[in-house]
Amino acid sequence: MKALRFESHGPPSVLALVEFPDPEPKAEEVLVRVLAAGINPSDVKIVAGTLHSTTPRTPGRDFAGIVVSDGPAKGMEVWGSGEGLGRTRDGSHAQFLVAPTACLSRKPASLSMEQAAGVGVPYLTAWSVVVTAAEVRPGETVLVTGASGAVGRATIQIAKWKGARVIGADRSVRPTEAEALIDLSSQDLPTAVMALTDGVGANVVIDAVGGPLFEPSLKSLALDGRQVAITSVGNRRVEFDLLDFYHKRARLIGVDSALLTELEIAHILDELRPGFEQGWLTPQSVHLWRLDQAVEAYEAVAKGQSGTKQIFLPAD
Repeated sequence: MKALRFESHGPPSVLALVEFPDPEPKAEEVLVRVLAAGINPSDVKIVAGTLHSTTPRTPGRDFAGIVVSDGPAKGMEVWGSGEGLGRTRDGSHAQFLVAPTACLSRKPASLSMEQAAGVGVPYLTAWSVVVTAAEVRPGETVLVTGASGAVGRATIQIAKWKGARVIGADRSVRPTEAEALIDLSSQDLPTAVMALTDGVGANVVIDAVGGPLFEPSLKSLALDGRQVAITSVGNRRVEFDLLDFYHKRARLIGVDSALLTELEIAHILDELRPGFEQGWLTPQSVHLWRLDQAVEAYEAVAKGQSGTKQIFLPAD
């Protein structure tokens, strides 16, 4: 098969397209023909070495394809991501990959392979923060920073699906599915949130930016509010007013979707399927790449071109 490989960490230019033996599934595993594979910022970080991947390695966490192994699952159209996929075991930026039979999730019929391959990391992260960590309830107000990014957009959709009122915040003025959008280039976050909530604040803040927005996000919380942190842009160390924090009885929660097990990933994807099939969730538009365009594709992701999902078509 053809696969992307990197022998050592570095910029996207370390990636090479190679001929590689087809992986051989073991007992209770299947071989999946990868028809589309998402490219995430975390894949760029894996190649760069900031996420402690082993080498040599084929990167890629997200995929959609067809099971080709003999057995009951043969011909099943699947979508997925994987525990350690692209980091500690070979990933989806290849024509084939191996997946545990028990962790297969059927692709939504309403999505193309290309659309399904772009769901993985953004929506797994969004589900983990909205449903698992924050336990968002109908009628609550949810503030999402980094609203125009892939995770921010997925978070807004899932929070609305669960009955929340959603406020987005970003330095971008791109259209959003949130009920209101705060322009951080010209507005103070806590002031704007209080104005939009009659001085109450947000019940939940899902901070997809971190760094300089960490304390302003805390100041935007209502009494008994929950703040979920999933990343930190810029300085990883932050300061905040501890008195304000405990007087609000606030809760701070950290989420790392890279720690999800394959069974947890399959369960979340099964939960997401009806959201796509019923129209609550809509995938991003996609830009398609061949594997021999890997360096250019990775550089596009590294530049942070939000609004469009970058997808490999390994068969092309």
